[in-house]
Amino acid sequence: MSRETPLNVDLLRSALRYSLLLLFFQPAFAQKNDPKKEEWIKLFNGKDLSGWDIKIAGEDLNSNYKNTFRVQDGMLRIMYDQYKTFDNKYGHIYYKEPFSYYILKFDYRFQGDQVPGGASWNVRNSGVMIHSQSAKSLTKDQDFPISLEIQTLGGLGKGVRHTANLCTPGTIVEMGGKVIPAHCIDSQSKTYDGDQWVSITAVVLGDSIVHHIMEGDTVLTYEKTKIGGGYISPQNGFASGHVDNADYWLKLDNTPLKEGYIALQSESHAIDFRNVELLNLKGCMVPSAVNYKSYYRVADNSKCKYKK
Repeated sequence: MSRETPLNVDLLRSALRYSLLLLFFQPAFAQKNDPKKEEWIKLFNGKDLSGWDIKIAGEDLNSNYKNTFRVQDGMLRIMYDQYKTFDNKYGHIYYKEPFSYYILKFDYRFQGDQVPGGASWNVRNSGVMIHSQSAKSLTKDQDFPISLEIQTLGGLGKGVRHTANLCTPGTIVEMGGKVIPAHCIDSQSKTYDGDQWVSITAVVLGDSIVHHIMEGDTVLTYEKTKIGGGYISPQNGFASGHVDNADYWLKLDNTPLKEGYIALQSESHAIDFRNVELLNLKGCMVPSAVNYKSYYRVADNSKCKYKK
């Protein structure tokens, strides 16, 4: 027995080393999938603007007029220190990929004073566009994309000023089964004065329903998102928004708005964004796949991956 003991110990040690090597070097797809583990996507990497497209009214695609959009100290900053006057240079920076069913969260804070030339209603006013048209599809002088805007407002030091509101450039929604014609719809949020960081979460489920959430409370809900109204109107819209392809949008009038791009807005008051993250709710819903997630709401089984 004493002669066999060293051999058994050596065998056990070799087997253990082999197992550890397999564990360390096995390919990523062979890792055990946890269907419940949420895989958040960092839309902004905190280092640079890779993965984003810029479109500012009157400028070419990806022309970053006067360094409006920049990265500093892990923040995506929208600044006007190189402007003499705003001159209606409404702009947006768009994430490269569209989404339809997802949870979006972000932090924002306003900074300093509004740049000269900005409209009075744009003091401490900006937004995050969802279900937006792409940056490259905007016409050159277009002010705002056809989209749903999660409006971000800062308090003015007196009175009530809600944030996480909804504005609808070229879009319409319903609330409680009724079409809401107003361009902007107030939420039930608190007022956030000063330059403090504010956090907003949006739960976006295609064209069926959208929730705006703050501090764990739903402050606004709307349904049946569509293209139409405002800009998409022969009576008022296209000229006021500098939308130069009216015929294209008129053909889409009253059609469901199920997906689109996410864009951060520049609207004449400096604002910082951080922790811009998204949890995709659309993906592989085949339980045997290695990238199956139990929290997905809509199947896209073309993305399923399997063990080889």
